[in-house]
Amino acid sequence: MYIYADNAATTKTSPAAIEAMTRCMEDFYGNPSSLHTVGQKAAEVLQKAREDVAEILGADFNEIYFTSGGSEADNQAIRSAATFGARKGKKHLISTTIEHHAVLHTLNKLEKEGFEVTLLPVGKDGIVDPKDLEAAIREDTALVTIMYANNEIGTLQPIDEIAEICAAKKVIFHTDAVQAVGHVPINVHEQKIDMLSLSAHKFNGPRGIGVLYAKRGVPLFNLIEGGAQERGRRAGTENLPAIVGMVTALKDAVTDMEAKEAKTAALRDRLIAGLSKVPHSVLNGDPVKRLPGNVNFCFEGIEGESLLLLLDEKGIAASSGSACTSGSLDPSHVLLAIGLPHEVAHGSLRLSINEDFTEDDIDYIVKAVPEVVNYLRDISPMWEDLEKGEKEHVI
Repeated sequence: MYIYADNAATTKTSPAAIEAMTRCMEDFYGNPSSLHTVGQKAAEVLQKAREDVAEILGADFNEIYFTSGGSEADNQAIRSAATFGARKGKKHLISTTIEHHAVLHTLNKLEKEGFEVTLLPVGKDGIVDPKDLEAAIREDTALVTIMYANNEIGTLQPIDEIAEICAAKKVIFHTDAVQAVGHVPINVHEQKIDMLSLSAHKFNGPRGIGVLYAKRGVPLFNLIEGGAQERGRRAGTENLPAIVGMVTALKDAVTDMEAKEAKTAALRDRLIAGLSKVPHSVLNGDPVKRLPGNVNFCFEGIEGESLLLLLDEKGIAASSGSACTSGSLDPSHVLLAIGLPHEVAHGSLRLSINEDFTEDDIDYIVKAVPEVVNYLRDISPMWEDLEKGEKEHVI
């Protein structure tokens, strides 16, 4: 038995997406920019894909730009707003302390280029207070970028309220929705979202393909020069097979989404209930306002890396946080931001499930995790000190 519970890092490409990609490579191999018949057939497929994505997101087709993934889309969105804001004397950017590093590192770089960045705090539940945002917006604020759902602790931000505030203040609002698209309903026009990033491999599409939605009238700055593709905003021959695979996976993801969400959330809650019985453990993030498939715990007295390796031996694939920082020895910036001390943040476990899980899968995880936690605590001198009362428990 092997249970893959790391879907927040990446999902398995669906058979339907693979079939659509293969068919595309065989039948629509032309360059969409070519004027001959083969090229124009590929252009038609590209246009249909753009229209399909737009329909699912509640956008217009000419507001959809294909990218290499969420990180590129985040970079282009933030740099675009910063570049054009600076031309009007607006060099203030707002985000939060728990963003993905694709956002935080871009903001750090812009700080070195003379921009001022305000990172809003979040509560213990990992949710930003819209009142803090409203108070932080200034006359020279060029952009607010706040993620839709956190990639580590799964908390859902009050996007509608945030967007309303930005619209009233006439400030561009971008959301990194990489973890949210395909898992929760989104309509960019109705929600007053100006820019949105998504990545196909988070909803059973292929890696290396994503989307930047940019509302009509929001100017875009080119990250990649060289050709007139994507209406002159992103050079490079379009990866049509990957685009087709992404659209296929996205259509499947949003079909019967409400039922899938309900099933996954019920399994998530079963998992949370089971792991909550482990002494000196804590659920990270809001128990309700979170992605249906996200469970993130910290267990005092252990190291997350050891926990992951031993769970893998038991046939469970999990992670300790963002896959993009898995090589780092530092504790998660997200867990530190919600108030956990370093020694506890090091003992984190993220399990990300989907509607294909069964109750038996969940029960196996609930049985395996405490076994591993108890084993690691038994061999830990730090845990011995805690149990003897020589040190105080934090959780």
